[in-house]
Amino acid sequence: MEGSRPPRVALVHDFLLDARGAERVFAVLCDLYPDADLFTAVYDERGTRGRFARRRVTTSWLQRLRPTARWFRALLPLYPAAVEGLDLRGYDLVVSSSSAWAHGVIPDEGAVHVCYCHNPFRYAWNAREETLGARGPIGRAVLGTVLARWRQWDWIAAQRVDTYVANSPTTRLRIARYLGREAVVVAPPVQTARFAPGPVGDRYVVLSQLMPHKRIDLAVRAFSQMGLPLTVIGQGPDLRRLRRLAGPTVEVVGHLPDAEVARRLSAARALVVTATEEFGIAAVEAQAAGRPVIALRAGGVRDTVIEGRTGTFYDEPTVASLCAAVRRFDPLSVDPDACVQNARRFDVAVFRAAFAATVEAAIRDARDAPVPARRPPAADRPRARGRRPGPGARRS
Repeated sequence: MEGSRPPRVALVHDFLLDARGAERVFAVLCDLYPDADLFTAVYDERGTRGRFARRRVTTSWLQRLRPTARWFRALLPLYPAAVEGLDLRGYDLVVSSSSAWAHGVIPDEGAVHVCYCHNPFRYAWNAREETLGARGPIGRAVLGTVLARWRQWDWIAAQRVDTYVANSPTTRLRIARYLGREAVVVAPPVQTARFAPGPVGDRYVVLSQLMPHKRIDLAVRAFSQMGLPLTVIGQGPDLRRLRRLAGPTVEVVGHLPDAEVARRLSAARALVVTATEEFGIAAVEAQAAGRPVIALRAGGVRDTVIEGRTGTFYDEPTVASLCAAVRRFDPLSVDPDACVQNARRFDVAVFRAAFAATVEAAIRDARDAPVPARRPPAADRPRARGRRPGPGARRS
């Protein structure tokens, strides 16, 4: 960073089309850097519920196609070129928030690029076989080729990042294994102040994006079989299928406002987690509401749930294993204060301090790096066309 001039900061996110956990993290990054400009491949102000409406948002040329959260994945082969075409000249610090392609941006010469990685692109790496197995022979062949090329691009793009920050030890391991990079772990920010313990009801709760890889059908089948009350909160392409699977004791309510989600969590018997989450923000939110978690023993929940004190685990992603865990665990035996105290380890204030310190360390490391520069000059690097904001992009 040169002289006393305040650094120009660019924040980059994969896509801003809805308001999932990754977008909530990105919103906190926006608060941490209130003067930063925002960049993303595609943007929908309505889909993100106006969270970024007051910010300067620049999109890629893909914005002209006006993709929505329902079909933007069909453009998968185009995103690497689109994100590399974002014009980041003149920015001193680039912070990317990536679970797919945002880490592939090309910063200006001398800029520092810090990537907050939610997970390396799951469909190309840790969920590749599962993704291909869901397609027919022709679909597998076509998508297999796309994903093979994606992995090559992904690895090359990862080498341009100065510092990786992983959201959990699980993600740190994947970054090392798939991208060959070391990472610092900084847990995602959770707005624990939104939640508070309250009177406990008789319903268990699932809070998740309704995607096939989340395995929400496991909970729906288990609670339908046991005849126990379960509420599934969330939205996504699996919504209709889950409603068809639901027995009389299971309700799939779809999206709910934040205040209603907080109320439902505080009244829940327990939160049920069926996916292998990289971190699992919902599990921390439930504990902030004073409620325990029943989770698959995999991924990030192993770091956020204390077995026997703030929840319990089951070992296999099967109906039988989940049913056995529910039957043997008494949620009312858990001290709500213990859950709340555990959740506070992941509060927004904790994230802000840890992430800011990590960025400052990255800047110091870059300042001390030997010549030649870490990247070729911007003029020597190819850029795709379409640097100006497309329809729907906002400049303010």
